[in-house]
Amino acid sequence: MSKPQPTRYRTTNWSSYNSALKMRGSLTVWFDLSMVWEGLPTGRRGRRQSYSVAAIQTCLTLKVLFGFALRQTTGFVESLLRLAGLDWSVPDFSTLSRRQKSLTVDIPYRGSDGPLHLLIDSTGIKVDGEGEWHSRKHGAAKHRIWRKLHIAIDEGSLEIRAVEMTGKDVGDAPILPVLLVQIPEDEDIASVTADGAYDTRRCHETIAERGAQAIIPPRKNAKPWSPTTPGAVARNEALRGADRLGRTIWRWWSGYHRRSRVEAKMHCIKLLGQRLSARDFNRQITEFHVRIAILNRFTALGIPVTHAVA
Repeated sequence: MSKPQPTRYRTTNWSSYNSALKMRGSLTVWFDLSMVWEGLPTGRRGRRQSYSVAAIQTCLTLKVLFGFALRQTTGFVESLLRLAGLDWSVPDFSTLSRRQKSLTVDIPYRGSDGPLHLLIDSTGIKVDGEGEWHSRKHGAAKHRIWRKLHIAIDEGSLEIRAVEMTGKDVGDAPILPVLLVQIPEDEDIASVTADGAYDTRRCHETIAERGAQAIIPPRKNAKPWSPTTPGAVARNEALRGADRLGRTIWRWWSGYHRRSRVEAKMHCIKLLGQRLSARDFNRQITEFHVRIAILNRFTALGIPVTHAVA
């Protein structure tokens, strides 16, 4: 059986998308005068924090965006405030480091008009160790530390809706339920697309409980499951479809090829840095969440609108 011809796509909003790409490189920084910069009373004993969560996230966002160290970030924010004519004080590097450990990052997203079509994937990012050139030239040292980044993006808006970071020894499948929990219960999920590493009973059952369709290719030499649960029934249907149509045709028929968009989003995450600069695990989580917030801001400026053409 011959392979299906690849579908060609045409972008219909080049003008607005081009303007959005230019805006991503704009150096204009706006400070909202109504933003609470100083810390608010918490009602608990002890001295209140000098800076608000918004102030700390603003500083860390500029740090990640421009690849600064903590001290350079302090100087950069101070110069921006002086250029804006604001007499706000700037947190020092030790305050940023301490607050980064427990900061809850506000990740913005616009949402979709209809049910979500989630695309899920994971990748590794380096924390400590030699670069790729040194590893190929002289061999990798034993002391190399990696983290695994797990994300779920909305296919319609291309925004990242769920994030999780784990150690390198954690598999992909156990994290899928954790990602789906981050989606509010009152928000409908139409489908969840992931690769064969998520072809487990727990993943299929979790997706079925949310009333979504699982687009997950069965593993090689997969056997039918006992059809006692909705997740097992859906998985058996995917297995029969892959056996009858062939895996290549099944991927296009089911829409599995759309998963490439989440792989492109992973590439965008690494464009903000091939490694995490923080050394503490909790601070690494905050740095990762700040990257997600930046990418969602970029996405909100504009995305390409493409349509299939004959």
